[in-house]
Order: sequence, then C-alpha cells, then structure tokens
Amino acid sequence: MKKPIVLAVFFFAISATHCQPVINWTQHDTIQILSGEKWFGAAVNEGNNMPFKQGYCLNLFGDGKGNQASPLLVSSKGRYIWSESPFSFCFEKNTLIISGIYDSLFVDNAGSTLAESYKLASKRFFPASGKMPDSLLFSSPQYNTWIELKYNQNQHDILRYAHDIVNNGFPPGILMIDDNWFPYYGNFEFRKDRFEDPALVINEIHQLGFKVMLWVSPFISPDTEVFRELKEKKYLLLSKPTNSNHIEPGILKPTIIEWWNGYSAVLDFTNPGAIKWYGQQLAAIKENYGVDGYKFDAGDPEFYTDEKIIFHRKVTPNELTELWGIFGMSYPFNEYRSMWKNGNQPLAQRLRDKDHSWADLQKIIPDITIGGLLGYGFSCPDMIGGGEISSFDDTRQIDHKLIVRSAQCHALMPMMQFSVAPWRVLDSLELAAIKKAINTRQGFMHYIKTLAFLNATTGEPIVRNMEYEFPNEGFSECKDQFMLGDSIMVTPVLDDTNSRLVLFPKGKWKGDDATLITGPTKKRIQVSLDRLPWFRLIKRIN
Repeated sequence: MKKPIVLAVFFFAISATHCQPVINWTQHDTIQILSGEKWFGAAVNEGNNMPFKQGYCLNLFGDGKGNQASPLLVSSKGRYIWSESPFSFCFEKNTLIISGIYDSLFVDNAGSTLAESYKLASKRFFPASGKMPDSLLFSSPQYNTWIELKYNQNQHDILRYAHDIVNNGFPPGILMIDDNWFPYYGNFEFRKDRFEDPALVINEIHQLGFKVMLWVSPFISPDTEVFRELKEKKYLLLSKPTNSNHIEPGILKPTIIEWWNGYSAVLDFTNPGAIKWYGQQLAAIKENYGVDGYKFDAGDPEFYTDEKIIFHRKVTPNELTELWGIFGMSYPFNEYRSMWKNGNQPLAQRLRDKDHSWADLQKIIPDITIGGLLGYGFSCPDMIGGGEISSFDDTRQIDHKLIVRSAQCHALMPMMQFSVAPWRVLDSLELAAIKKAINTRQGFMHYIKTLAFLNATTGEPIVRNMEYEFPNEGFSECKDQFMLGDSIMVTPVLDDTNSRLVLFPKGKWKGDDATLITGPTKKRIQVSLDRLPWFRLIKRIN
C-alpha cells in the first residue's frame, strides 16, 4: 500500500535568489539545529509539545494525532521543511533527523523569523485560495447538540435546544445536529422514530435565525441495503485476504474498520463514482429539508494504515484524508476535525475534542496557533467547556468557572462554539459573564472578519503565537496568550484563579481597562470572573 520511497532530498541555497536545488540521494537526512532555533509544525494536536524538545519524535505516515496535520516544519530562525508526502522526524542531540521520505523533501531558508518561514512555505506549497468558509461561521456563535443530546438526537430536544438559545438571550448563529440523526451510517434520511417531521424541524430552526448543519462521516454500516449497493459498485475500501499477495477483484472484500462508535465499512474517496454518490446524498438532504451545510467528521489517516487495504487509486492513508477535505470545499458551511494538507483552503477546522479540565483548556492556545502555522487559520477551538463526551457523564463534576473561562478563551478566536448549555448549568452571574464575552467578541467582529478575509487572500493567520509577531523577544515558549492579528494581544485566565502574569513585548500597550503599559515588561493582573483581558498595541518599538 505504501508509495515507493523517492530518495530525492532537495536543499535550497540560503540566498536572496534561490539556486537550483542540489539532489542528495539519501533515505534520511540530519539537519543541524541553530543556536536558539525553535521548531514548530506537523500536527496541530501536538501544539502543547512545541517548540519541539530533544527526544521528541513523530512519524506522520498514517498519524495526524486526531486532528489537522501537514508535512511542514517551520523554525524561529526562518527555515522550513516541506514534503508532499508524510515523513518521520526526531530531535536528537541538537539535530533534526528526517527519515521515511516518500517524496522530495524541501529544506529552505526564508529569512530569520518564524513569520518569514511560514509565509514563504505557504506561498510556495499551499498558497491562499482567495476563498473562505461562509462568514456566519465567524460572525455568530455556533451551537452543537452533542453534549446535551449525545446519541439521542431527536426532534423534540433539538427544537427545545434551539428555542432555549434564543430565550436565554444568546444570539442565533449556526446550529449543528450531531451524530445519530439517521437510521445507520450511509443512510441519509432522518430517523422516523425520532423525527416526525424533519422539514418542520429545519424550517423552525431557520425561523429562529439559525443556519443548520448536519453531522456526516465517510462510514457505511455493514449488512445494510446501502452497504450492499456500494459493495456491488466497488465504492468501498477493499481488502485483500490475509496471507495473500493476490489482488484480483473477485477475492477482494470490503474493509471493516474499528472506530470510536463501532465497526464500519468506509467510502473510497479515490473512486470518482463514490465521490459522485456521496455528493448526491448530501444534495438530496439539502433539497428535501433545506439543510445548509455539514460537519464532516472522522476521515482520520489512522483508519487506513492496514497494509491489506486496497484503494481504487493507490494513495497513502494521509492522502485519503486529504481527499475527504477536498470534497468539502464546495460547501460554504463546513467543519472538519481531521485534515491532511489542504492549508489555506475554504475549510473550517475544529480542534479535536478536549476534556472538561483546566489542563485541556490550556492546550487551546498552543494548538490553535500551530493550526495557523500549518495554514489552518479558519479554526474553531473545540466546544466551550470541552467536547469530550465522557467528561460530562457526571453532571456533578461540571466546573462552572471552567466553562466561563473557556468561553472567554474562545471569544477572540476565529470561531466560538457552544455545546453544553450554559443556561442549564450556570448561575445568573456566571451566565452574565458568558454573555459579556460574546459582547466583547461582537465589538471586535469587524476586525475578526477583516482578518478572515486577509487569511483567505494572503494566508496570514487570524490568531498567531507570540513568537510569530514578536520574534527573538523570548516568546517561543509562551503558550497562554496570543495575538489576534498584529495588534490585539489576548490574555485569558486559564486556571482556577483570578489573576495571571502577562508578558508584554516591546511597544506601548493599552488594556481593556484603559491601563497603559510600555514593554518589554511583565505584569501580574487581577482578573474578575466576568473579565477577558486584552491589550491593544498602540505603538511598536523596534
């Protein structure tokens, strides 16, 4: 199944005008790490482990760490590494060792900063498309039925959730109906035992001011009518028998994989017929019920690593994930959690499910800023309070303060998404703090939408880690504050306290409380539960 290794490693000369590449015929290469150089990239869900430390290793082949990934590493000294295919890398003894090269490897120097590294790599290998997802994904909150309803998606409770949003003073936006609204995977009709009138449901939600998205995946339940149809058409991933080197069509069987919700066959997105069939199913939902878009879940490369799997067209597991993303580009209302490459395309990305814990809240900023460095700027930081369903099994363990601080952390990111209903679990003061965070976001909405347009036209990230905007000022390890664009520094509280230490880069800053501060300096600030501290850069100092 694996591609033959192409043993060509390309090294670009470090100069103002790049020379022709020199071909070095090796299966791996060792790159010396420069003094003070920090490296980032590869996998969004590893953001908390960046910059990478000695001893860190990752093989990208068939492993996206459950979230977005890309064959790109970028450094704080302006260097980058790119390959069209997955590779392995390891940091050992002040060297970066690259191995498992399936394609040409590009190593280049773009300047002397992290921003220069990203900008040149993105311009060459995943340039801005000029397109973006629908602007409503940015301008209004998103609401997902997952935490409230789990697998019991049904007409009555979905309508109640939608009405509760509006009745509790929250602005309408996008409502996502999550997994299990259908009879089985591959059947795209609403369950008759749970939805008496699906068209009425969608229409009523629309009347409340929402757009509606449905959860979908590439899985097909075995032993069903749809499974038998797709098997006959050879639209499913196939497997050759164990201990057999033969791949004649007559002996191939549909691949059955294990995933978080059981065992399923998988649609083969290397097959044009399968792609057409899937598109017809989604078009029928839209025509019949007025659905606006889709949450494209799963598609992880980890599902496709079994060497017995046979694709219609030979690809790596990562490429199948890439094709899953390409499919969604024609839907303005979309959301993806798993992605390979496809940077700077009009795809809304979501951080993988986080636990309802302070430790996972603290991963949001490093993860989402790494997403920006891989071209995934249109990003949603999971669900407010966490999207890992097991964290909410015991409602007595819900941390009210954590939900408030989570909402504040999300408020000045590209998107914000609710799932657990704040009006159900919080008291009036806590609920007011959530609404204040939404109002703060609305005050920055023109700026956020401008940054989203900039992301679409130039590839420049919407949210940026501190090292990106303030190179060589000691911010490479800063993981609890971020820049919204180039002028707003956001410093939410991410622990169970009411204070935090803020690191100020060079420049003159004005806080949300009108405080004036000149950097570089650091200052511990007191933060009431209803406050999201942020600082505007009013003058840069070189």
